[in-house]
Amino acid sequence: MPPDSQPTLASYVRTLLVLGRASNLPTVWSNCLAGWLLGGGGSWSLFVLLCLAATCLYTGGMFLNDAFDAAFDREHRRERPIPSGAIREREVWQLGGLWLGLGVFILLVTNRTAASLGVVLLVCTLLYDAVHKLIAWAPVLMAACRFFLILVAAATGETGVTGLSLWSAFALAFYVAGLSFVARVESTGGLASRWPLLLLTAPVALALLINDAEFQLNGLLLSAVLVSWLVLSLGPLFDRERRDIGVAVSRMLAGIVLVDLLSVADAPLELGIAFLALFCLALVFQKFVPAT
Repeated sequence: MPPDSQPTLASYVRTLLVLGRASNLPTVWSNCLAGWLLGGGGSWSLFVLLCLAATCLYTGGMFLNDAFDAAFDREHRRERPIPSGAIREREVWQLGGLWLGLGVFILLVTNRTAASLGVVLLVCTLLYDAVHKLIAWAPVLMAACRFFLILVAAATGETGVTGLSLWSAFALAFYVAGLSFVARVESTGGLASRWPLLLLTAPVALALLINDAEFQLNGLLLSAVLVSWLVLSLGPLFDRERRDIGVAVSRMLAGIVLVDLLSVADAPLELGIAFLALFCLALVFQKFVPAT
């Protein structure tokens, strides 16, 4: 679409959804739910505010990701909204900044700890957006974003950030770093290293260590579910005839919800169902909006 043409409302909305990688929002909400539960749960109104803030921060980060990557995308990913002419680069910068500002403002309404951690999350997001194409260890910054999101969520709970929430945040960060290292070669068609795949097992290792007594069976069952999904997800990565990194990464992204569920293996049945609903929602969204 030429930059000067006027998009229809439907095409413009889709452009915004693609820019924000909206198909990944269920994983953001599951991070919020897991972190909030690890922080003791409590006020559902604060949880709703938390989800709104996280949605804004994630969406703003994804908008600015495309804004920073505009030159790269013009060479390697011309189907993205900016190089395709679906939206102006300046507008993406403006909308990204607006989303981020709104997210931080909402966190200020919750509590000081959540807001302070939210600022750290914002810094990690901006740093990742700015340098992720320039440094090899950028996936660590992506992992840091999810790490601090769990802590922001825990800070809104009644007991706040605990040792368990910290360990769970680290386990999720390892998982996200692993899939992010694989995702780095998607745009350029290179070969993905195998060692980051070991990072994907961190949540299972933590679950086996901390779940005992009456929670041990839940931990084992949910670990088996996550491992099974990882095997299914990695299939396209090792298929020599029809190798598809994008499919593998998209499936691993949806698997973030399963990582979150594993971190709260003792959650009531109805909350477990909520996690599974978010997992299914992520997969459904991926059919309409690309996850990467």
